[in-house]
Amino acid sequence: MRGLRGARAALALLLAAALAPGPARPHPQCLDFKPPFRPPRGLAFCRLYADFGCCDLHSDRALLQRFYRLSAHLDGPTYAACAGHLQDLLCQECSPYAAHLYDAEDPSTPVRTIPGLCQDYCRQVWQKCRSIFHYLSADQELIALENNMAKFCRYLSLEDTDYCFPHLLANQNLNQNLGLVTADAEGCLQLCLVEVANGLRNPVAMVHANDGTHRFFIAEQVGLVWTYLPDRSRLEKPFLNISEAVLTSPWEGDERGFLGIVFHPKFKFNGKVYVYYSVEVRYEERIRISEFRISAADMNALDHGSERIILEIEEPASNHNGGELLFGDDGYLYIFTGDGGMAGDPFGTFGNAQNKSTLLGKVLRIDVNNNDRGPLYRIPPDNPFLNDPKARPEIYAYGVRNMWRCSFDRGEPHTKEGKGRLFCGDVGQNKYEEIDIIEKGKNYGWRAREGFSCYDKKLCANSSMDDVLPIYAYPHKMGKSVTGGYVYRGCESPNLNGLYIFGDFMSGRLMSLKEDHATGEWQYSEICMGTGQTCMFPGLINNYYQYIISFAEDEAGELYFMSTGIPSATAPNGVVYKVVDTSRRAPPGKCRVEPLPVKVKSKLIQFVPKEKLIVKTPTPRPRLKATTEAPRGGRPDPEAPHVPAVDWVGQGPPPPGNRSRTPTTPAPSGRAPKPRKGAERRGQRRKKKPPGTARLLRNGAVRLMEQQRRGRSWGRVEVYIDGEWGTVCDDGWGSPAAAVVCRQLGFPYVVRASKKAEFGEGTSLRILLDDVQCSGQEKTLLECAHADVGTHNCSHEEDAGVVCSREEVADW
Repeated sequence: MRGLRGARAALALLLAAALAPGPARPHPQCLDFKPPFRPPRGLAFCRLYADFGCCDLHSDRALLQRFYRLSAHLDGPTYAACAGHLQDLLCQECSPYAAHLYDAEDPSTPVRTIPGLCQDYCRQVWQKCRSIFHYLSADQELIALENNMAKFCRYLSLEDTDYCFPHLLANQNLNQNLGLVTADAEGCLQLCLVEVANGLRNPVAMVHANDGTHRFFIAEQVGLVWTYLPDRSRLEKPFLNISEAVLTSPWEGDERGFLGIVFHPKFKFNGKVYVYYSVEVRYEERIRISEFRISAADMNALDHGSERIILEIEEPASNHNGGELLFGDDGYLYIFTGDGGMAGDPFGTFGNAQNKSTLLGKVLRIDVNNNDRGPLYRIPPDNPFLNDPKARPEIYAYGVRNMWRCSFDRGEPHTKEGKGRLFCGDVGQNKYEEIDIIEKGKNYGWRAREGFSCYDKKLCANSSMDDVLPIYAYPHKMGKSVTGGYVYRGCESPNLNGLYIFGDFMSGRLMSLKEDHATGEWQYSEICMGTGQTCMFPGLINNYYQYIISFAEDEAGELYFMSTGIPSATAPNGVVYKVVDTSRRAPPGKCRVEPLPVKVKSKLIQFVPKEKLIVKTPTPRPRLKATTEAPRGGRPDPEAPHVPAVDWVGQGPPPPGNRSRTPTTPAPSGRAPKPRKGAERRGQRRKKKPPGTARLLRNGAVRLMEQQRRGRSWGRVEVYIDGEWGTVCDDGWGSPAAAVVCRQLGFPYVVRASKKAEFGEGTSLRILLDDVQCSGQEKTLLECAHADVGTHNCSHEEDAGVVCSREEVADW
């Protein structure tokens, strides 16, 4: 066992160096095709990999037993000379790069019997100890080469020499970030995904029953909730179907519908479930909180006749409906309402959110325990405004605009630090989105404040407000509708522990916050999908659809999110993804769960994944330089966000159905031509053209047409490319693309994206663009991903259009 001390010291130094930042790491992988881990207990035999590798104590003991069996065949001098090499070779099964050493990255290929050796080391072993290979391997082809050193060592070499043993131990690039979540060159944390469910119509929530069955329940905006078993199969019969009562529409961006669901903490004993949905009662829109009971005949279905309406609140507008329901550790039900809608909370003197006599724009807390007799809910005795005659006693916190997705922190698995903290994403108005930690009795500032900035300056100057600032806020150049997430407390990805992961519905951006316990501040890191080999593990993907609707935890605490390519309540484009960190997994067996049996009475629909891993070399997206020329129809929007030189989201090949998604790599698109020379810098005046001079059109210019007439703020979209006007096909057409067009024409707001030639067919023109997929931040449609110019698979019956506005009609 000699000769290992130097190598072990070298590896220890390299593991220590991993704490320093560096480039994205290569691809550590074990022989079971999974990431390496930290053994929970020290290894006695393969001590070189005791801190990080692919062996636990059980496999280490098995290798030691094999060492004893093999070394029994060696005489004294051979054992003295070769025992160290024999241990080296056996212990490479514990290397964090075992899959590379044994050519086992692909589960479909045969695994080598001897790890890949560097040529100098192989020659050394061959000269002194080649007899040990008779006992190590049954590979007859290898044994046949035993007397030819060159061919023997060539046979044991690796195509990728960076991974050969023992040189990989001293390879800084392979070891500097080993076992850590690392970032790419732009600082983005690289994670991967597992597709869990698909074909859903705007999946707004995913919850579990906390009853040991490890089922999960996914709610669609239209009013259906589906039961999924731990193997991801779905029951054909819905868990709940109140689609006839739910108020929603197919319009993209409609915020009404089935919005929230939560199981009672004692569901296993009382069978109660609570739901939050939009409803119309005598031409009045309301939000309704109802209680259902589990069916006595089927544990996978609610009794639809058991509904009891716990609470109804009138909604003065169709947006800002809130929608979250949670049970806290205190056993009380928390309800998160929006401010009533429209823009700027225009209700009353100070708005609904600051008015404690209304339930809108609030966090409510009620007691629904033991409500089978007497009132449907009671007020918890420690609610903060219980004794305020001017306040509703249900209020727990106030001053919120439209909190979309909140969660309680489960706490650090061992110390329980952070347990019970209530995180919320509060959707902003014009400039900022924010993340808050909700505390009893606190004022969260809206409408006086938006993020850290004053919105209503007069109200903001009121020192008596004593509002709580968010832990984080981001501007609208990063995203325009926050989707709150969870603090990761699962088992399978230990490096993510304590990371609050959330997203943005409009931009599709995934983000994270990590608390600095020394300062109390929260550090921001963006999350990107893994590039290169990061996600090259069985079953993993590295792309998702753009519109991030919600986040979820399963019963074991693993993290998921739901997104769609078409944000319509009736479009079956929603997918549920599980978040995975491939830098390090938990030790084998630590996260094993044994779900309780589920009695199934409905037909099972087996899960069929549809998404694929995308592996391409990232290339910069073509970009146009900024122009100072005012677009036709109005001024440029001074608030238009700057598009970074390297966009955070790549565009991959359009997925089936031309749905918008957020892949890792750019797709081919028509080249944006360079601006003409001599264009002025931003902010400089342009000289007036002499009368009668024709206006020089730039590639990517747009105009709106209604039938054959020029439209004003609405119309069919026509784009100018290489000297001709043409139409745009509506495949993939949506609000982000419409936002690009409206902003070009000087309109700051989009009312809706139009399809199916609503404003007439442009039959006299060619169709120039098809499969247009935008993030909404591009300067022109040419900067969006699209098919080659002039290439399309549609007719003028699918000409796209937009409706723009200079005033906010309804925010997202």
